[in-house]
Order: sequence, then structure tokens, then C-alpha cells
Amino acid sequence: MLDLMSEPTLVALIGLVGGLFLGLAARIGRFCTLGAIEDLYYGDNSLRLRMWGIAIGVAIIGTFGLSAFGLLDLQQTLYLSLRWNPFASVVGGLLFGYGMALAGNCGYGALARVGGGDLRSLLIVLIMGISAYVTLGGPLSGVRIWLFGPAEPTDGTPSYANALANATGLSVDATGIVIGLVILLLTLLNRDLRASSSHIVWGAVVGLAIVSGWAGTQWVSSNGFDATPVVSHTFSAPIGETMLYAMTSSGNSISFGTGSVVGVIVGAFFGSLLKRQFRWEACDDARELRRQILGAVLMGVGAVIAIGCSVGQGLSAFSVLAYGAPLTLGCIMIGSAIGLRQLILGFAPEV
Repeated sequence: MLDLMSEPTLVALIGLVGGLFLGLAARIGRFCTLGAIEDLYYGDNSLRLRMWGIAIGVAIIGTFGLSAFGLLDLQQTLYLSLRWNPFASVVGGLLFGYGMALAGNCGYGALARVGGGDLRSLLIVLIMGISAYVTLGGPLSGVRIWLFGPAEPTDGTPSYANALANATGLSVDATGIVIGLVILLLTLLNRDLRASSSHIVWGAVVGLAIVSGWAGTQWVSSNGFDATPVVSHTFSAPIGETMLYAMTSSGNSISFGTGSVVGVIVGAFFGSLLKRQFRWEACDDARELRRQILGAVLMGVGAVIAIGCSVGQGLSAFSVLAYGAPLTLGCIMIGSAIGLRQLILGFAPEV
């Protein structure tokens, strides 16, 4: 493969393929972060949230399976190569979750809606990408570093699998696979989920898309000559990368994140056509637009602080069992629950 195309092009193609399946999962399988939380709190339906359990379990099993066969060096992955900052996980997760509720979707969900013709979501995507880059390397980067400190290489491996392996004497890979199996089996205990093969299948598709990112970028990193980072799907900084590449492609390299972003849009487009749901939509309410703009800004800022969005931390970081993943995902859920409460019921006390 490396004889046929450059390394950046190959990793972008890997991201594109995984993104296509993520886009299809969003439009056909209705895999959605905010939708799952809203269904749980206000619809008394946990099916879409349990899809996350399937996706997380499959992603963990697949990721540690890759490691067991020597196809992935876990310590090269972003989430296990940096020191964990619990304060950043909490603040970033809450900001992202609250912003997600205000915007009506996370970055991944907004990309999927763009593929279905939603121009409101296009604005959310653009603003989220800009705010992420402003926080990552722009005017707000100094404030971020002052508050949370710089991202530093870890002196260990901040992974639950490593901690449990040290405590039990099992191998890290076996420990990770067992944890993934436990999550998967506990999720499948639900009778309603077992009766819905669609939720199980699309949850598994999402998990496998995460695994494909690790496998593909690790292969290129191991067999290529460039310093290719070992990454999987996330949708905060990659949206900004895609915007920059669209404007400066002659002097800039394409990346895994760019392929992933484009893949989600294209996959969602085909999914919306298959479901006959494609239609152009725009915002006709100025108050709604202001709220969505604020939500997009908060999501971009929060994702950079937490080092990942709902997909980046909730799936990619979770797949390597990084310490920060459960806390960040939990804070995203809390932040979004607060935002939904404000939008749906307000903050007035019940009487």
C-alpha cells in the first residue's frame, strides 16, 4: 500500500473508511450521544444508551485483541502516552456536555446531520472546529495551559488494564479483553436490547470502527518512514484540521482526522438517502441560533481541555481503558443532563 500512496493519504483513507461506517451508524442505526441521554432521562428508554455499552465493549475487546497479536502498541496511543489530569477531565467533560445540550448534538452527531442536509449543524461544526483550535493553539491556549498545565508525557501507563494486571498477575491484554467481555455481557443482560438486533449490530459497527483506526494507523506507523501518530476517531480538533486542510491543502498534509470527518459526512449522506431522510434544513429562530453557537463554542473548548469529545474519550480513550475515559464520559453525561434540564424544564424548583 505504501508503494501506491503517501503515508498521510493512506491514514486519511483509513479514517475515511471508519468514518463512513460511523456516519451510517448515526443515520441508519441512530447512534447518537445526546439522543441516548435524552431517551434515558426523558423517554425512559435505555436502548440507545446500551448501544454505547455494546460499542465500548467491542472496542475494548478489539483493541486489546490487536495488542495481544502484536498489531498495536498501546503505549503509542495518544490517551496512554500523556499524563492524566483529573481536573481537566471534569471541567472539560462538563463544558462539553453542557455545550452539547445547548447545540443539540455533539461534533460527531452534527457531522452526521450535515450529511443529512442540516445547515444548522454545518454552523455548529464550523464554530466547534474554530473554537477547538483557538483553545488548542490560539489565543485561549495560554489560559488553558495556565489553568490546567501543559500536556506532558506520562511516566507510566494510565490504564485500568495495567493497574488490574499488576494487581492480579494477569497479562495486560487478557485483563483488557476480560473487562471488555464483562461490559459487553452486562449490557446484553437487558431483554429489550437482546430483542433489538439493529441496536446490537450498529453498536458493534461503531466499536469496530474505533478498532480499525488503531489497527490502520499502527500499521502505517510501523511500516512507514514518517512519524505517524497512532490514533482513532475523535471529532474536536480534527474538525479544525479539516477546515485548515480545505483552505491550505497545497502547503498542508491530509490526516486521519480529516478522512474521518469527511467519512462521517459521506456515510451519513448515503444513510439519509437510504432512509429517505435527506432534506435541507435551516434555522429560522434567532434565539435557537444563539444557543447553538454558544453550545458549539463550549464543545470546542471542552473537548480540547478534556483531550477528546464524546467519541474521543467515550470510545477511543475507553477502548484503551485510559484512566480519564470513564470520568470524562460521566461528566459529559452530567453536563448534558444539566443542559437538557435547563432547556426542557428550566431550573425552577418543582412544586
